[in-house]
Amino acid sequence: MKKKILSSIWIMGVLALAVFCLSACDRDLDVQQSYPFMVETMPVQKDIIRGQTAEIRCTLKRGGEFADTRYTIRYFQSDGKGLLRNDNGTVFKPNDRYPLTKDVFRLYYTSLSSDRQTIDVYVEDNFGRMQQLTFSFNNEKAENKEKSSATVTKVLKDADN
Repeated sequence: MKKKILSSIWIMGVLALAVFCLSACDRDLDVQQSYPFMVETMPVQKDIIRGQTAEIRCTLKRGGEFADTRYTIRYFQSDGKGLLRNDNGTVFKPNDRYPLTKDVFRLYYTSLSSDRQTIDVYVEDNFGRMQQLTFSFNNEKAENKEKSSATVTKVLKDADN
């Protein structure tokens, strides 16, 4: 009788241990899909005049790789007037999204006004992460070359915040 009770306790203990171990397992793989990223730019020319084009060299730096991550680019012009196009010739329309298919790319901004000009470029992934780059150009008239500077401001937005 004592053997039977000890055997039952032992079997119950093994079953309890098995249930505990199996319930701790998760059949789903923990795959990270969203990684932080940053767009780095080379220095941009300081002044621009009407009709002149400024080259903006960009590199997308990824914090990790996930095959299904897609990036888009768009822009908004808050001051002045101009055109923004990419290195394959696509002229961007303000606030329209365009696929970003390369990690190293160039943007070309052409001035269409003689005023100060500011553009905000947004690079976003399909998981809600975003980086904003702001480019401000001062107008330089051919006969009046004043010292002015282009400024680049980077704003990162994380989908987790």
